[in-house]
Amino acid sequence: MMNFDFTDLTLFHPCDLSEEAYRRALHASAILDRARIVSTFQEAIEPCDYVIGTSSIVHKKGKKHLRTPVQLDEITKKIRDKNGTIGVVFGREDYGLYNEEIAQCDILVNIPTSQEYPALNLSHAVGIVLYTMYIGLQEIPAVRTEIGSLEKEKLNQYYASVLDLINYPDHKRENTELMFQRLMGRAVPSTWEYHTLMGVFASIVKRLQKKK
Repeated sequence: MMNFDFTDLTLFHPCDLSEEAYRRALHASAILDRARIVSTFQEAIEPCDYVIGTSSIVHKKGKKHLRTPVQLDEITKKIRDKNGTIGVVFGREDYGLYNEEIAQCDILVNIPTSQEYPALNLSHAVGIVLYTMYIGLQEIPAVRTEIGSLEKEKLNQYYASVLDLINYPDHKRENTELMFQRLMGRAVPSTWEYHTLMGVFASIVKRLQKKK
């Protein structure tokens, strides 16, 4: 983290930060001193306006929206002009992130690796992701105001209302809502775009409610 100018570490239900951890951290031990320790995944991502999940297990055909990834070299394009707090989530060494945790991320990133042995050691994955972000974010970003977590939640609620009003099939509901969440995560809408979308959704909801 310190190699690439990342300083804010959050640890979700970690092992004890023993003397060995500090020996391994060496000159970056200050990051461990400031580390935020949390007991739930929700608490870990709560301060973040945009959450990037990581996984070696992906579905590239597009039908399984939970694990449809963005390639690593594209991620800096998504966040270059973002305001607010961006969180990058790495899973457990042995299992990675659970499905319910990935579902709470705005976007999923994957490091391209050999199909013969796709899983990376956790420390290597962190190094590759942070290096890529560090290099990609060196240029001065353009000023662009983007939506935060509250606006994203309202947008998802309006989308869910439309599905309710058109009696969208229950067995497709969860996957379709997740598809919309991922779509918005990849699009990274600006505040102006958000208000335009909300205006459209509000008109749709009002028109459908009149027909009920």
